[in-house]
Amino acid sequence: MSIQKVRAYFEERGMADRIREFDVSSATVELAAVAVGVEGARIAKSLSFKVEDRPIIIVAAGDAKVDNGKYKAQFHTKAKMLTHEEAHDLIGHDVGGVCPFALPEDVKVYLDVSLKRFETVFPAAGSSSSAIELTCEELERHSSNFVEWVDVCKGWQ
Repeated sequence: MSIQKVRAYFEERGMADRIREFDVSSATVELAAVAVGVEGARIAKSLSFKVEDRPIIIVAAGDAKVDNGKYKAQFHTKAKMLTHEEAHDLIGHDVGGVCPFALPEDVKVYLDVSLKRFETVFPAAGSSSSAIELTCEELERHSSNFVEWVDVCKGWQ
């Protein structure tokens, strides 16, 4: 299971004790907000896309939506989300637990600026019933294959 991969990933960084596992699902922004006990906007959702046949992850605030024009300007292609099967095979995490941690080397991670308005955010930790609280600086530092901060979302300002 990918929660074990993520736990091992954070054990190497001395942070595994910060992973929270729930008795309820945290597979959607709404469910994660209830499980964690915060507003949905502070859930750092990991969205998986394909760019030039390579998988990428964009981590955005829970209330943000991908803006197709901004996405195309950034990545020079139309936004095409991975299927559930592709996410499992290419990213190594199942939908609901997709996160920017413990990823294969070819999966690049981008963080959306919609997250920067919060002191801490809650990305999943590899399963549909987990999360970890991180500052944006920690999220950047600990995301696998982090590339850059991007501005590809709307609806959060």
